[in-house]
Amino acid sequence: MILIFGGAYQGKLDYATQRFDLTENDIYRCREDIADVPKHGARLVNELDKWIFALVKAGHDSNGAVKRLVADNANLIVTCNDISCGVVPVDPIQRAWREAVGRALAMIARESEEVVRLFCGIPTKIK
Repeated sequence: MILIFGGAYQGKLDYATQRFDLTENDIYRCREDIADVPKHGARLVNELDKWIFALVKAGHDSNGAVKRLVADNANLIVTCNDISCGVVPVDPIQRAWREAVGRALAMIARESEEVVRLFCGIPTKIK
């Protein structure tokens, strides 16, 4: 597994698309309103944080869902927005989502063979 994370609009998808020669058919684009497991067979899951938001909002076990995703997809490339910076949200759902994304990033990073942080379009290999 490869994890590419960073702030919103920092170029994660462009970086992954170019580096791994991906086409649109290779990419599963997560949405905040769909809690289903990302499409099996995709090479890249984009914006994992949106999927986690859908899970949290629906009351699902996001930690368990991410564990299953990791266990079932060893060759997956994952992009995720790092939402850990800034003001802690007052809304309980938003706070739960923020915590769930942090835990997911830590779990995926532990299991990944490579972890890259993108900042201002510049990749930094962390692992």
